[in-house]
Parts: sequence; structure tokens; C-alpha cells
Amino acid sequence: MLSPAAGTTGTPATDFHAAWVRALDALEVDVAAAEELLRTAHLAPVDEVARAAVWQPPRDLGTLPVSLQERGQALLDRQLDVARRTAEALVRSRRQLVAADALRPVRPDLPVYVDAQA
Repeated sequence: MLSPAAGTTGTPATDFHAAWVRALDALEVDVAAAEELLRTAHLAPVDEVARAAVWQPPRDLGTLPVSLQERGQALLDRQLDVARRTAEALVRSRRQLVAADALRPVRPDLPVYVDAQA
């Protein structure tokens, strides 16, 4: 059971609303971190990127309160944008790898003989 947020009366309705506010606060921090990782992906350590990928949604909250629907929709829109930009970044990275591979000199698979006696 979730504990009431500071300043609530402790009624089930306020506990429910406060639990959703805390969940949206946490999600907002996670989305902001994902946006920052996309902005500075070339600088982020691999373990930091991996931690961002293990987010788990809170359980047992029920449906989103009507008073928080606008905020929830805005966060969903941001998440979808991050997902789209992540997919685009993956495509760009793959293209860059293909281009870098194409620039590497081709080495023929021919045997090389060295005259060790000369």
C-alpha cells in the first residue's frame, strides 16, 4: 500500500491522487534523463544508458485520475518522441558504421611470402 503524500488527509482519494502524482514525478525524471541521453549519447557511459533502459512502471495504481490526464498525456507524448528519436539515432548509427566500413581499405586474401634467407 502506498503511503499518503505530505499534506494529504490520508483519505483513499487523496492517497490515490498522491500516489499518481509521485508516479508521474518519477516518470517525468526518467523521460528527462532519456532526452538528455539522446542529446549527449556520444558522451554517456554504457552503464548509464543500460540503467535508463530498465524502467518498470509502478504497479497497483489503478486508472489515472482525470485531474492528471493532461500531464499524463504530455508525458506519453514525450516518451513517444524519445522512442522515435532513439529509433532514428539507431538508424543513423547503423548508416555511419556501414559508411566507416566502406572506407576501410580492402585487403586481399592473398598469401604473402617472405624470403627469410635473403
